[in-house]
Amino acid sequence: MIRPIVFFSLLAGAALADPATQYRDLCASCHADSRLGGSGPALIPETIGKMKPEALADVIAKGRPMTQMPGFADRLSPADVAALASFVAAPLASPPKWEATDITASRKMNADYQPATAPVFAADPMNITLVVETGDHHVSVLDGDTFEVLDRFATPYAVHGGPKFSQDGRFVYIMSRDGWVQKYDIWSLHEVGRVRAGINSRNIAMSRDGDYLAVANYLPPSLTILNADLTVAKVIPVTGADGTPSRVAAVYQAPDRNSFVLALKDLPEIWEITTDPNGGPFPEGFVHDYAADEALTTQKGLFARRRIAVSAPLDDFFFDPGYHNLIGANRGADTGVTVNLDVGREIATLPLPGMPHLGSGISWMRDGHRVMAVPHLNEGMISVIDMESWKLITTIKTSGPGFFLRSHDATPYLWADVFTGPHKGEMHIIDKQTLQVVKVLTPEPGKTVAHTEFTKDGKYALVSIWEMDGAVIVYDAKTLKEIKRLPMKKPSGKYNVWNKITFEDGTSH
Repeated sequence: MIRPIVFFSLLAGAALADPATQYRDLCASCHADSRLGGSGPALIPETIGKMKPEALADVIAKGRPMTQMPGFADRLSPADVAALASFVAAPLASPPKWEATDITASRKMNADYQPATAPVFAADPMNITLVVETGDHHVSVLDGDTFEVLDRFATPYAVHGGPKFSQDGRFVYIMSRDGWVQKYDIWSLHEVGRVRAGINSRNIAMSRDGDYLAVANYLPPSLTILNADLTVAKVIPVTGADGTPSRVAAVYQAPDRNSFVLALKDLPEIWEITTDPNGGPFPEGFVHDYAADEALTTQKGLFARRRIAVSAPLDDFFFDPGYHNLIGANRGADTGVTVNLDVGREIATLPLPGMPHLGSGISWMRDGHRVMAVPHLNEGMISVIDMESWKLITTIKTSGPGFFLRSHDATPYLWADVFTGPHKGEMHIIDKQTLQVVKVLTPEPGKTVAHTEFTKDGKYALVSIWEMDGAVIVYDAKTLKEIKRLPMKKPSGKYNVWNKITFEDGTSH
């Protein structure tokens, strides 16, 4: 008997159906004739390359739970499944493209949407918390005072990166791995629409004025800038000064600079793109290198690009509160660097071994100095760094590698999870002044417990049991006592409106 994971093996004497025909008949309606995706994700090596052959064949045969992906074991033999898996894993004849016309054609606005003149609920709209439930691809909208679920709406498949809010807190934008950007009106509790900004995307960032949304794309290697109404403002191919293309690892809003800052996966460059028509924060006399692009804009300076050379590609960033300095890490190195964005060069090297996760770092004031803390994905430790001298203050030992740090101005504690290893599920409560672990919570032994978010006032801390039959646990942030549990389907992240739009010290930006 042949296992379906052996792609190119055939049953003796069996007649295989043409996999291209099978793809057209069974898959194209969701994944498109081009294999670049539609309502389903793209089926090309660039997006499924990390899936093991047996896993890909298993999805074709059995489907994917909690999605619209059906199984085809009743219509395909094991050999046909293997052949179809080989077909979708093969490279396309030419590099996939996703251009402004494709993005525009994908835009789907909700005809039933009616904007409200005021919130349709009595809860404080600034204390709303969104819970991303990746288990069945939904978001729950929580009242941050009563923890009542005000709405629960479907999202695109495989939401990735944190949602981003308009500056007034009314609208939220949510992005999926396959490039779909969804706009939701919190006041109306209703989806506004969605558009596909890329084929394989990493995260999104909102401009300070709320006019533009930037989408970082792995495929094609580009930055898509959308207007707030999900129309295309600009698609910027990402290539180095020597013409080498690069995936965009992440894009960040730098509100004090009226710009987007890009982490490039494959180039030793940082890009800064201004959303200021007057040229933004660039040094005096700087001439952007879009000058020859007549189609760029009718407003001088808008989306101007600045390249900053760095010693190695940096794909994970942290910023100081004024966005003067960027702290970056190269996942393959044991150090990080501080890049001063005002002068456009590296100014310090930081000892950050163990794969630091700068994207979830936080900062606060300690002994008159601003410090930052960052977890390490490969080691049970948290590095604490003085943000004036750029020297390591100490490392806090934990019982295993962590993924997220969170705090709030109103609490003396830092909450640090343990994401992997035999102690996964432990939550370390750390005093922000003494840097000592004061308590370890184990709310659900043996299960992954991660990602803390606070309510607007910092009174409550919300923690996820990161499992299919999981929950959001509400803790009193002062007494550290559990208040209640809200059943959820793998609640991977929680995002409080006020904390996000005010860039609260204790949350990642």
